[in-house]
Amino acid sequence: MAWFCYRLIAPRPDFPAAMTPAEQAAMGAHGAYWAGQVAAGTAIAVGPVFAPEGAFGIGILQAETAEAAAAIVAADPVLTAGLGFGHRIDPMPSLLHR
Repeated sequence: MAWFCYRLIAPRPDFPAAMTPAEQAAMGAHGAYWAGQVAAGTAIAVGPVFAPEGAFGIGILQAETAEAAAAIVAADPVLTAGLGFGHRIDPMPSLLHR
């Protein structure tokens, strides 16, 4: 197994304070999707980060390969909704967790 850091990039600087109804719906589906990934053990941790330069989402994933991690991320409803969200996936050579 390998570890990966998933970063969800908001579509604009005022997100999430000024979400549109479509974004709200997509974020609801996004939360449900990642709750399922946590329950399945694929996602170790997920959540929003409210950084001074703007909000973003982060997830720590466990997958067999980078391609498998990319497939999990590609199915995120907020990305498939086509609302301008970006993302990146970076490998983590090791992970210490409880």
